[in-house]
Amino acid sequence: MATFATVQDYLASLPESQRHIADKLLPLIEEVLPGAGALWHGHPVWSLGAAPGKSPVCHLKAYSSYLTFGFWRGQEITDPSGRLEPGARAMASVKLHDLGDVEAALFTTWLRLARGLEEQDSGGPLVVSAADPAK
Repeated sequence: MATFATVQDYLASLPESQRHIADKLLPLIEEVLPGAGALWHGHPVWSLGAAPGKSPVCHLKAYSSYLTFGFWRGQEITDPSGRLEPGARAMASVKLHDLGDVEAALFTTWLRLARGLEEQDSGGPLVVSAADPAK
């Protein structure tokens, strides 16, 4: 397995179709979690803690035919779209096969809710609700 020094190195290594998906997704993540991305266990993870993987919020991981965009506490996110698929522990994720799978407003809402869950646990403010995704 290849190892990468940065999130950008990881993304640059992706096949072109997956790179396009990541290029559409990354600005959404950076808007909600600016500067919080790092490599952890070989793939990009955005965390609120002082080190990668401390208070993790979301991750992006490449597979042969899709990217997974996942949330550590995704099963706690209200998802009326039904797109988040439950995973291990409290995780949930969505598989992204093409650019059309990236829904900016929906994903930004998920990101804000996931960040709010981590902030709440760390004693910070819960800054968003599903009813008010613009915050």
